[in-house]
Amino acid sequence: MRLPVLALSAAVLAATLTGCVVAPAQPIYAAPPGVAYVAPTYVSPGVGFAWAYHPRYGWGWHHPQYGWHRGWR
Repeated sequence: MRLPVLALSAAVLAATLTGCVVAPAQPIYAAPPGVAYVAPTYVSPGVGFAWAYHPRYGWGWHHPQYGWHRGWR
């Protein structure tokens, strides 16, 4: 009698968890040797943005699809 109950609870648990999505970890950006790290001055503009270093313009928020937030002025 316990086996059908365990099988049913396992099936319910599996059906519940099939809709879960695990987001990949954010990449860690590091400045090249000799470049000082500058902390962000404002919060991340959205999901998927990472604090990154650009060789010409310096530090800023970068998104793999949308590019750099606010661009450079």
